[in-house]
Order: sequence, then structure tokens, then C-alpha cells
Amino acid sequence: MSPSLAARNNQAAGTGRGLGVYAALAYAFLHLPLVTLIVFSFNASRFTLWEGFSLRWYRAVFTDPEMADAAWTSVVVAIVSTAISTIVGTLAAYALWKRRSRLLSGSLYLSLVTPEIVTGVSLLALFQWAFRWLNWQLGLYTVILAHVSFSIAYVAIVVSARLRTLDPALEEAAMDLGATEWRAFLRVTLPSLMPGIVAAALLALTISFDDYVITSLVAGVDSTTLPMVIYAMARRGANPSINAISTLIVVIFGAIILISERMRET
Repeated sequence: MSPSLAARNNQAAGTGRGLGVYAALAYAFLHLPLVTLIVFSFNASRFTLWEGFSLRWYRAVFTDPEMADAAWTSVVVAIVSTAISTIVGTLAAYALWKRRSRLLSGSLYLSLVTPEIVTGVSLLALFQWAFRWLNWQLGLYTVILAHVSFSIAYVAIVVSARLRTLDPALEEAAMDLGATEWRAFLRVTLPSLMPGIVAAALLALTISFDDYVITSLVAGVDSTTLPMVIYAMARRGANPSINAISTLIVVIFGAIILISERMRET
């Protein structure tokens, strides 16, 4: 091996080790707070001084009626909004795939880059304008509509990515064999899209359950979600029950995100 080649190999190895250290530090910076949260969720003390292993804060979470009601509201909102946004978003992605409009496709990203506070205020203004004519009030249905409005873009983008790997000739071949356009979609396109649709639905479920800013602006007195309760508890002072419920959320939705990524790559 020539000296110059050996020097380049040593330089590449050193660069690889440097990038590995950099990646490790970046991951530690991102996940160390979560690890700390999980550890202290099992602390017997109310404070950050470790006094022994205990499950008392998890028992407190499961026996708190306010938190149970808020969790149920969050589950209902997430499931309903995910179901609606998955159907609408999938059909929107299919329509954009057929039409191939760059302007319409690019507009999907507008809701992703718009600050949540702006989206929440605009939805609140829309609801207040509509309530003048419909005589309605803020409640569970306004939260669901708000969640559908920002979840559709996520679903459409994920499903569109799956559609770009699909050969349009498959549908054309099905229609040449006598299938209608609707039957070709149901029998050929939809089964091929199913991994992407499931991944998009899991992503929408996670985003919906986790949302606080938009929900706090459009929720009524009877539609308090779990993130709203957690935020209110945190503002009142240190409460280790927050560590416990946050740990459960991280573990459950972390698993959902991993499943979503695996389904998207299938």
C-alpha cells in the first residue's frame, strides 16, 4: 500500500470516528432529558432528590379522575380525527397523483410550515364566524375538526410518497382488462398503498394526541385533552405525576412512530 493511500485511509477512519462521537453527543443532547424524565418517574420523592424506587406516581396517574377524563377525550379526538383525515388525505394524495399539479402539491406543505399559533387563531376565527350563523359553541367537535385540518396534510404527504413508487401502468392494465376506474383503484392501487396509509394514520394519531397549542384555542370547557391537563399541572408547580404520564406517552407513541416508519419502508 502506498503511503498516500494509507494516509487517506487513516484520515477517513479518523473522520468516521469524529462523526460517530458527534452523532453520540447529538443523540445524548436530544434524549438525555427524556431519560431523566423516565428515571424520576420512578422516584419515591416529589422532588429531584432520589429517595428510592417507587410506582406511587403511576398509581396516582391511574387513580386521578381528571387525568382519566382528559386521556379519554384525547383518545376519542385522536381516533376520530385520524379516521377522517386518513380517508380524506388518501383521496387527496390520489387526486394529486392523477392531476400532477406542482402548485397543489406544494400547497400541502403550507400547513406544515405555518406556526401552530397562527393555525389555531385562524381556526378560532373561522369557528367564531360560523357560530354566528349556526348558534354553536366551542366543544369536542371543534377540536376534532381542527385536528382533521392539520392532519390531512401529513397523511397526504406520506401517501403521496408511496404513490410516487407506484407504476401507473398497473391501473391502466386493470382497466384494459375491463375494470372500472373505481374498481381498479380498490383492487390494484389501494392494496399497494396500504403500508403507506397505515404509516400515515399512525403519524396522524401521534400528532393529534400530542397537540396542545391549536387544541387550547379551539377547545370548550367540556373538551379538555391530556396535554392541556399536563400543562395546567406543570404551571401549578412540581408534580411527579407529570413524569409518570409523560413517560407513558413517550413509550407508547415512540413505539407507534417506530411501527409507522417500518410500515412506510415496507
